[in-house]
Amino acid sequence: MYPNKIGVKNSTGCLDLRSDTVTRASPEMRRAMAEAEVGDDVYEEDPTVNSLEERCAKLFGKESAIFVTTGTMGNLLAIMAHTMGRGEVIVGRTSHIHRWEVGGYARIAGVCATTLPINHDGTISLDSIEECLCIGDNHRPQTKLICLENTHNFVGGKALPLDYISKVRKLADPYNVKIHIDGARIYNAAIKHNISVAEIVKDADSIQMCFSKGLGAPIGSILVGSKEFIDQARLDRKLLGGGWRQAGHLAAAAHYALDHAMEIVTKDHERAEKLAKSIKAFNSSKIKVDDLNMTNMVIVTVDDPEAAVATLQKHGVLAIHFDKNRIRAVLHKDIDDEGVEKAISAFRALV
Repeated sequence: MYPNKIGVKNSTGCLDLRSDTVTRASPEMRRAMAEAEVGDDVYEEDPTVNSLEERCAKLFGKESAIFVTTGTMGNLLAIMAHTMGRGEVIVGRTSHIHRWEVGGYARIAGVCATTLPINHDGTISLDSIEECLCIGDNHRPQTKLICLENTHNFVGGKALPLDYISKVRKLADPYNVKIHIDGARIYNAAIKHNISVAEIVKDADSIQMCFSKGLGAPIGSILVGSKEFIDQARLDRKLLGGGWRQAGHLAAAAHYALDHAMEIVTKDHERAEKLAKSIKAFNSSKIKVDDLNMTNMVIVTVDDPEAAVATLQKHGVLAIHFDKNRIRAVLHKDIDDEGVEKAISAFRALV
């Protein structure tokens, strides 16, 4: 994952299940954006951005927050702010931070990484983490940060087990190692476990969440943590060229997305489950659902993923060749019940 190019030609009228990043702002969201009260966010004078940051800090149970352009920027800022003295981060080998953010932690933040295998449930082995923690050995970079991903994209949008982050916290605390969560889809994890976002991230030092994935806004992510941490992230955001001006128009979209998040994400999960169960009911050796314990992603295994993706497109559905012999379909707010039926029909053509 991913192919060099996942853009498609002749896709007009197709049901787009490649990602939850493909959504379009609704008329109501556009109206909120157009009518937003704005100011200069670099001067911290944009009232809509300020209110979004305050809202998100409370939502996550943290002291402060900063609105940034992308999840990739949010994750990089977190690494930079947590590793001012450089050092090492521990990160999953198939995590988004390591595999699909162009090595920013090394190229820009200047830190080393120890990469560890990801288990089927999105976790990293606690024994592996403990074995890799390095404090006090002057021959090695010192461990400063552990990065987790929730939900975990590569394992099909799985929500981490509820007690996992607290177990990592117990390993990290004796060494004063921080924990950052790439929570691009953390809202999906909270709804999967039927608990608040604040509860699910209570043991993390920082969290990044995307508004432009399952929540359906056109752009933007939030990074939350302590006031000291966010103050440093704000300086680093400026360094990266991420200071923006009248960003309140985009913050208004994020506000609107949060207002409707519970309903949208819950429906996405229900529709993903229906699609997965329908594919499983085909009872075919040619197409297998990897797991029914999903959030808004459906991962299926096929013999020839490129041919399968092409067949799906012929039947009006876009999916992506995810990894090796797997393809991915992601449910999102622009897919209704009728769209799910169309997707089921298209996947039936693979049998």
